[in-house]
This record gives sequence, C-alpha cells and structure tokens, in this order.
Amino acid sequence: MWNRPRFDLKVRLTLRVAAISAACFAAISAYFLVTADRAAHARIDGIAAIVAKTLELQQGKIQWVASPRSDFPNLDPVSAYVMTPGLCLAFRGTSGDMLQRFCSGAPSPADLPPQAFAAFYRGMFDPGREAARPVVVRGAKLGDVVVSVDPAVQTAEAWHEAGRLMIALAIALPLLCALVYAVLARALRPTRMIRNGLERIAANDLSARLPPFDLAELSAIRDVFNHLAESLDTALAERAELTRKLIALQDEERRHLARELHDEFGQSLAAIRALASSARTTAAQECPSLLSECDGIARTATGMMEMLRGTLFRLRPPDVEELGLVASLEGLVAGWNGRSRGETRFSIRFDGAFETLPAAISDNLYRIVQEALTNAAKHAGATRVSLELAMRAGEIALAIDDDGRSNDPAAKSGMGLLGMRERVAALRGQLSFETGSNGGSALRVVIPVSTADPPVLERAA
Repeated sequence: MWNRPRFDLKVRLTLRVAAISAACFAAISAYFLVTADRAAHARIDGIAAIVAKTLELQQGKIQWVASPRSDFPNLDPVSAYVMTPGLCLAFRGTSGDMLQRFCSGAPSPADLPPQAFAAFYRGMFDPGREAARPVVVRGAKLGDVVVSVDPAVQTAEAWHEAGRLMIALAIALPLLCALVYAVLARALRPTRMIRNGLERIAANDLSARLPPFDLAELSAIRDVFNHLAESLDTALAERAELTRKLIALQDEERRHLARELHDEFGQSLAAIRALASSARTTAAQECPSLLSECDGIARTATGMMEMLRGTLFRLRPPDVEELGLVASLEGLVAGWNGRSRGETRFSIRFDGAFETLPAAISDNLYRIVQEALTNAAKHAGATRVSLELAMRAGEIALAIDDDGRSNDPAAKSGMGLLGMRERVAALRGQLSFETGSNGGSALRVVIPVSTADPPVLERAA
C-alpha cells in the first residue's frame, strides 16, 4: 500500500474549514460581480432611456415653437447630469451615422486592475456592451441614443468591489483558521489521555482507566476502554493463577519423581555397587581374571549415581524456604562453578534483603535462575555469566548477562525460556531476552512485590 502522509486531525479539519470558507468567499465574490454587472447594465439602460426622452422633448419643443433654427440633437443639457467616468453618450441617425458623441475621461493607470482579472472579467461578462434607445416623435423615428461605458472603467469598478472582498478574505480567513484550530485543540484534548491510556495498556499496565469526558463520542470510547482494561486485567489474573497452579503441580511432580528415583533407582544402584564389591572380593580369591569386570561394574554404578545426584538436584533443589533464597542461589552458583571446572565463571550479586519474600516468589526465582544458568552454560557456550538480584521499591529486578552466542536458537526458543516466561507471567512480572551491549545475551526479569526498600547487601560466589 502507498505511504500516505498523515496529518494532525486538527490541521486536517482546519484546512477543510479553510477550503469551505474560501469557497464561500468565492461564491460571494461571484455573486457581487454578477450583481455589479447587472447594476451597470441597468444604469446605462436607464441613462439611455433618460437621454432618449430628453431628445424627444427637445424635438417636440422645436416643432411646437416652429423655430427655423434647429440644434437637434443637443446632448449638452443631459450630459451634465448623467456623465460619469468612462461613460459615452451618442446619437445615431437613421442613416447609421453618429451625429453627436460625448465621452468622459478614462481611469488613470494606477486604478487599472491586474491583467489576469481583466481577462477573466471580460471572458465572464460583457463590460463594453452598448445600450440603445430609439428617439420617436409623432410616430417617426429620428434615430437612436447609444450609451456605453468604457470596458476598462467597468472592469476597474468590478475589481474595486472584488478587491474589498479579497481584503476581507485575507484578514478573516487566517483569523477563522486560528479560531477553528484553537477550538478543535481544546475539544480534542481528551484524545491525548486516550493515547496515554492505550500506551499504558500496551506496556501491560492494566490499571489504566480513563476519566469521564464531556463529548458523548469520547465518553463511549472511555466506557469501552475501561471495560476492555478490566476484562484484560481479569483475564490475565485468571491466567496467572492457572499458570501458578500448573507450575505448582509441575514442581510437585518433580519432587515425586525425585523421591521415586532416590528411593528406587538410587537403592538399586547402591545394591549394584555392593554386589560388585562382593563379587570383586570373591574374584580376588577364586578367579582373579574377573577383577577388571567387577571394577568396571563398580565404576559404571558410581557414574550412574553421580548422574542421578545431578538429576535429583535439578528435579528437587534444596529447600529454599528452609535455607533462604540467598543461600540457595549461592549454592546453585557454586555448584555450577564446580561442575564447569573453570570453563565458565559464574558470579552473583545481591542488592537488598530477601528474607521476607513469600515462598512462592522465592521458589520461582530460584527456578528462573536455574533455567537461565542452564541456557547460558549449555546453549550459549558462555565463558562468563554474571547475575544480579536487586530489591527495589515494590519490585524485584533480576539481571543475567553472559558473553555467549546471542543468536543461538535453542537459547531463545527452548523449553527453558518458555518455562521462565510462564513463571514470570504467574508472578505478574515482565521478562525480556535480548542481545547485550557488549555481545552475548541479556536476560531481564522484573517481578512486582509489596515490600519496603531494604538495605544494600552484596555477595559474590
């Protein structure tokens, strides 16, 4: 689709009002021009009628007094009363010759209209049209009175009338646009609050609500917005509760599996080791050639027990509620440092006191850190992993940075990250996983919790 330029609503409405106003002014100007043209034609028609009547009276007087001297037609008496700038009076005989003609002066060049307007006016109207009236005495036509106005004079008068309207338009239109823009800005001010509310919703702040508005349309938007926010808040709360129950059930299943492995599989491995030791003692006395096989069985059983201990530790971590979150995480980091044998260095820093945290938050934080360390060590191939857990006003912030492969798909879309997202969502928190500023990966977790600001405590493992 085409990228159309987007204008502010106030600007767009103001431009439309300005366009409509300009069209109205243009229509009014056209009406005035038409009216002025009709008035000019009516005026010259009236002048022609007056001059014709005057000449008829002159001819009647001459015939009545039977004066041999005849100065007919005499336009001097009437011209003194009807002459205006650009007006021409003439008497045309029956033969078509002009017997007498009077014309007043044309306007000065300073009063002439622009050529574009003059061409437009001449194209739309007929400013040089003549008005003719016959002079008839006793049924005999003596000639015609011809009255006309210089086209330049009539065009100048029309420009004068239109110029006043254009000046009024030039003054009124900007003032009208400014007034309309100010009114629209005041009327649309609540849209900023609506936008801010939508931005808060997009940022997962579902406590955002809109206040009542004066406009009915905005009030309807406000009702729908608040209802949507409440519905989303309820739905997310129900989802978080369901996720919390599922995670609790998952942890319980892990503990049950750990007990079964410890009780059944662990005892079986211990028995295998005991039998291997007994068989080795017997083989040393009766069949020395079986000593290597007995030692191999013992080594295999020992290796399986080590693997079982690691699996049991991951399935059933130390009791966080009993040891505390800080001690449990320190032990977790120390265990990773021991198992990595220097290939990956893990460090942790605490900022705050976490002794009063609810058990549910402590357990989930431990699991989140456990999954994050597993991802960094196994999938990202990191050589340095740093953790920071901070208690702030009303929230817990967890930051985990490493120098591994940030574009590894297993680290970004594996089950470990999915499990972390579920745990964070169950606690109504936020999780982000992105590339670090110096390469590697950066995991950020923020979990809301109602607690006072604790003192600063730093530790490193």
